[in-house]
Amino acid sequence: MDRTIAVRTPESIAFDYELAGLGSRFLAVFVDLLIQVICALALIWALTAIAIRSNGHAIKSTFSDRTVESLAIAILVILGFLIFFGYFIIFERAWNGQTPGKRLVGIRVVRDGGFAIDFTSSLVRNLVRVLEAALGFYAISAVSTLLSSENKRLGDFAAGTIVVRDSRITAPVAPRSESAIRLTPQERALIDRFLERRESLAAAQRQALASQIATIFRARVGEPLASLGDEALIERIVSAS
Repeated sequence: MDRTIAVRTPESIAFDYELAGLGSRFLAVFVDLLIQVICALALIWALTAIAIRSNGHAIKSTFSDRTVESLAIAILVILGFLIFFGYFIIFERAWNGQTPGKRLVGIRVVRDGGFAIDFTSSLVRNLVRVLEAALGFYAISAVSTLLSSENKRLGDFAAGTIVVRDSRITAPVAPRSESAIRLTPQERALIDRFLERRESLAAAQRQALASQIATIFRARVGEPLASLGDEALIERIVSAS
């Protein structure tokens, strides 16, 4: 079932997200699982080909048969874990919340509030995925998704994430006003230093510095702020940030 959720940013800009339904999410999982199985089979084939070609002579000359067997199993387990677990984390971080399956279906993972997914969130939701896959192959996930008002599986609850339709995210154009000004820590520090020191500056130096700072922000604001003088603009930006 597809549902819609409204998110409001600190700048009072509203975003409407259409939540991904159970069908699209499982289709994405199926595509990802297919890719993972193909990668796993290719890996097994490559390792088998290497073993047959070398006949294990180089390794057996150094280690016992039992050690070689244990080492081979350990390598397969580690690589298998990376393929079936690391796959989701790597792609969700590299593709901003998407895996190949999610990209094909047109959905993506975001954190609650519409923020981009980070490493910790991806790690947590995919650690829980291992448990969900082991317990009835996502049966618990299906029930959780259907019962949740935000279509969340257990991993989403644990990580604070939601899955939304990428192609249907609609956001209104934010009005270019003082409420839309968002300062980076560096920009805020620059303005604060100027305001603290301006009374001790020579008039020409004060005017030149104010002009340089105001120029940075003037293109980011709309009328009537853009028509303010340099120092007046800086003061209004601070009060609105």
